[in-house]
Order: sequence, then C-alpha cells, then structure tokens
Amino acid sequence: MNFLSDYPTEVLILIFLIVPFLQSGIDKIMDWNGNLSFLKEHFKSSPFKNSVPLLLGVILVLEIFSSIIMGFGVYELYTSGTKEIGLLGVELCAITLICLLIGQRLAKDYAGAMTLAVYFSVAIFGVYILNS
Repeated sequence: MNFLSDYPTEVLILIFLIVPFLQSGIDKIMDWNGNLSFLKEHFKSSPFKNSVPLLLGVILVLEIFSSIIMGFGVYELYTSGTKEIGLLGVELCAITLICLLIGQRLAKDYAGAMTLAVYFSVAIFGVYILNS
C-alpha cells in the first residue's frame, strides 16, 4: 500500500489542520500570560469578559486534543486504511472552530471570524472525505 497515493486528500487535510491547531496550542502553553492579557483586552466588551481564563483553557484543551486525535488518524490511515479516528479528530476540529467563531463574533472581530471560515471550510471538506 502506498500511503499517500491511496489517501492523499485525507492525509493532507489532516496534516493541514494539525499544523495550526498544534502550533496554537503550543503557543498558548508557552505564552499563557501573553495570550491571556491579549484576550482579556480583546473580549473586554463581550459577554465573555469575565470568563477569559476558563475559555482559554477550554480552547487549549480542544486544540491539543483534536491535534493528537488527527495525528492518530494519520497513523490509522497508514496502518489499517481506516478513517474513524481521523474523522473524529476533524469533527472535533470543526467544533473547536465554531467555538472560536462564536468568540470572534461576540468580540466583534469580523476579520478574525472571516479567517476562521477558511479553516472551517477545510475541516468540513475533511469531514465529508473521511466520512465517505
């Protein structure tokens, strides 16, 4: 079995989504205070203004967990050719993006929300491909 020629779209979508999610999660771990102060300012006029530390932790867990699951999904494709774990990872990724979108919209950061749409489109295409 030639891994990339059998599942090129699935593997590339998973890797594409792993990169920003894992990088974002690692950045939150390495610079928690910087991220927290930026987001407190970002959400100062939103309903989330008093929940920023909790929500940052939730997003951190979702990003790292979905990255790990998608990584296992790539491994699963390589070893057995099955897609269930990758599908679960991409679905969790899409849910995380919806959570981020809600935050961006409530913070009235419409440009940031628009950027998330690109990742969400890739995630939804990943759900479609991995579900077939």
